Amino acid sequence: MAFTFSDTDELCINTLRTLAMDAVQKANSGHPGAPMGLAVVGHVLWSRFLKFDPRHPDWPDRDRFVLSCGHASLLLYGLLHLSGYDLSLDDLKNFRQWGARTPGHPERGETPGVEATTGPLGQGVGNAVGMALSERMLASRFNRSDRRVVDHRTWVLASDGDLMEGVAAEASSLAGHLGLDRLCLIYDDNKVTIDGGTDLSFSEDVMARYAALGWHVQAVDGMDPHAVATALAAAVAETQRPSMIAARTRIGFGSPTKEGKSSSHGAPLGEDEVRAAKEAYGWDPQARFLVPEGAAAPLRERAAAGAALHAAWRTRMEEMREHDAAAAAEYGRRMAGDLPAGWEDHLPVFTGETGDLASRAASGKVLAALAPVIPELVGGSADLAGSNNTHIPDSSDVAAGEYGGRVLRFGVREHAMGALMNGMSLHGGLRPFGATFLIFSDYARPAIRMAALTRLPVIWVFTHDSIGLGEDGPTHQPVEHLASLRAMPNLHVIRPADANETVAAWRVALARRDGPTVLVLSRQKLPLQAGAGQAPAAGLARGAYILAEARGGSPDLILLASGSEVGLVMAARDLLQGEGVPTRVVSFPCWEIFAGQPESYREEVLPSAVTARLSVEAGASLGWDRWVGARGACVALDRFGASAPAPVLFEKFGFVPGHIVSRARDLLG
Repeated sequence: MAFTFSDTDELCINTLRTLAMDAVQKANSGHPGAPMGLAVVGHVLWSRFLKFDPRHPDWPDRDRFVLSCGHASLLLYGLLHLSGYDLSLDDLKNFRQWGARTPGHPERGETPGVEATTGPLGQGVGNAVGMALSERMLASRFNRSDRRVVDHRTWVLASDGDLMEGVAAEASSLAGHLGLDRLCLIYDDNKVTIDGGTDLSFSEDVMARYAALGWHVQAVDGMDPHAVATALAAAVAETQRPSMIAARTRIGFGSPTKEGKSSSHGAPLGEDEVRAAKEAYGWDPQARFLVPEGAAAPLRERAAAGAALHAAWRTRMEEMREHDAAAAAEYGRRMAGDLPAGWEDHLPVFTGETGDLASRAASGKVLAALAPVIPELVGGSADLAGSNNTHIPDSSDVAAGEYGGRVLRFGVREHAMGALMNGMSLHGGLRPFGATFLIFSDYARPAIRMAALTRLPVIWVFTHDSIGLGEDGPTHQPVEHLASLRAMPNLHVIRPADANETVAAWRVALARRDGPTVLVLSRQKLPLQAGAGQAPAAGLARGAYILAEARGGSPDLILLASGSEVGLVMAARDLLQGEGVPTRVVSFPCWEIFAGQPESYREEVLPSAVTARLSVEAGASLGWDRWVGARGACVALDRFGASAPAPVLFEKFGFVPGHIVSRARDLLG
């Protein structure tokens, strides 16, 4: 395929470069070098290949473009502005300023056309893999031989730093295994990092690595638009494997003293250098934020072509509504993120006849009950499905060329699992969940944080939640993890006390649309709680609730607990009541939800007049002071665990009713 490029294309490319230089210089902060070096790659992709419609940035069948090297944000902002998105020149002039639509690193929801919040290197690669996987899974469900309503590609631009990060390696491995042929990764092979040349720390053969991972690989001169276009066309033609294009670029291209050097990476070039670079481009050296007449033409032409493709897609959707109304309605519902009507009616209810259940086992039963009525619910585990109880019954695995299944085999790849889940959520149409042991949330934490920042409704199932996992010992026993996760804004951390609270936790997690939820579940069996307070569904939905009220008057003491420790405080309460101490038990599964309740409800559950409060949780005490107050105390574990059977550990560390009663007596004086 022959490609033709004109002086107008060069004008557009240099406009992208000069806008980036000017915005960084005005802000006195940013990364000018990468946009200057990547301008050719960005221009060719957006003007010749990318399918988009600026008037409808969220058109479901648009191509997805992920800038994993988020420090090159001004390349993306320039492309969006010149292509006709609702991003003005004034927005570029406001780069990195308070309230700007052009933050330092791209943020989904802040800027029209930004598909993913990127910045932490490697996460965007994982997001792109998740997006490409979603496209294939939805295509297998809704496309027909005579009608394709899901028919787009995912493009990701990555740097040396992205490919050094482990999350990108994990995600790329999975993409190759799954044969995601509609995914193309463009590697900005500029040989420069912040500290200097990549030869300081990075000497591997990246192309050989990607070939070994099952990718189609090419190397091109990233400064030659013809070479770039030819490589992109070859990637489109590949139908069995994802594609990786190593594009050799020159960071800071045109800068007379900083081209090819780390000094152009993460700091303004300086006024003299900017003027000299503009002169090298044949630009007016005194002009600021100049967009010459005709500079946007190649991108506007592509935008017009995208609008026509969008119109053709709408026609196909109308045909789908006419000939297969049920499928059209289902597709629309899923892409809107709405759950099926009546899904809550299928939630199980556990009774005393069920017997004691680990909350991980109860979670598995909830998943089995809901999977048939929420078909977009898909997910899996980091090689722990049997332990996490996350297998979807009667569902097949997702595999290369077989995308109709619902079970995702992430392998031992917690980093990638989280990044893929985020990408799937960003794409729309599927509701992803992922699972592992709570201890390994450390490996997934960057992706959890990005989900919280971007308000993605992904669901994490973390089992083996405390020393209750027993003999595997302190390497596997989470101690600080609850406190650590609770510190993260916009993350709901729910630790249910029994099977019915577990049902309620799933209800809350699935109904949530403005952020991620973590379900923290036990390995050991837990008794059903039959307190005289609110029903678990209503109580958990408010974060904390009175499970058992004090007998004989107002409480003198409040016991607070989450998870498996709720059963312990219920037993301690009976002992204290026998001693004449009116004791209230508060089940406290989710701090974040409770903190958002009206003050009147919080006062009802934790009356300020009752200052004798004792929290009990087999984890770090950090943060419990907020709820127990200045006169309260904690039964907690502010050290690492040990290797022994769970009952022995609970006794040795004081998580038994007798010790709780003793601490309560001390508190009451």
